[in-house]
Amino acid sequence: MLEFGLEARRGSFHLQVECGFARDWTVVFGPSGSGKSTLLRLLAGLDRPTRGRITLDGRPLTDTASGIDEAPGRRATALVAQQPALFPHLSVAANVAYGLRHLDRTARGARVDAMLALVGARELAARQPRNLSGGEAQRVALARALAPAPRLLLLDEPFSALDGAASDALLDRLQPWLKENRVQAVMATHDVTDALATNAEVLLLRDGSVSSMGAATEVLAGERERIQQRLR
Repeated sequence: MLEFGLEARRGSFHLQVECGFARDWTVVFGPSGSGKSTLLRLLAGLDRPTRGRITLDGRPLTDTASGIDEAPGRRATALVAQQPALFPHLSVAANVAYGLRHLDRTARGARVDAMLALVGARELAARQPRNLSGGEAQRVALARALAPAPRLLLLDEPFSALDGAASDALLDRLQPWLKENRVQAVMATHDVTDALATNAEVLLLRDGSVSSMGAATEVLAGERERIQQRLR
């Protein structure tokens, strides 16, 4: 279970959230500028909160009152950002293998192959990042994040370069795998369709604060109506 109470200031923006995620898959939903990416970066340990705490399965990752601030590499978390940020000098296979240096060559190769197969990118193994489409690069970034077996997977608009059918197909493969391997996922999106497709618990953010939280169909019903009204 992921629990946190965080406050962070970035210029005039003020993020203040407190809640817990117990489900396998949680969606953080909100418009641009609501604090979704900021929250994910705080959970990953890439940014520090002004004050607050983060615990994962009872283990403190951040606690400003106690001076606890686990380094990103020690949190058993992985963040897939909107921009894949693959290492340009490494092949796809080498990118996915980057966090597997503790494994021998045979085990490392098997893990890379399994992760590329999971995201539907096995045929890309020998390619260089410069030769990938946006959707292919996002798949590879996801495979790289999953390869070291994180306990918490953080996804920031991870399917923005994929069309609807490709996104749905990837989710259909990914969600059962995450559940089987006991990986908790938190996905940030501003797309109502993506949020509803996961049948997840949804945290709705507005201006850095929690607006509501609950089942996707309940929390996002009003959002879908607002979007439809704007399109009329």
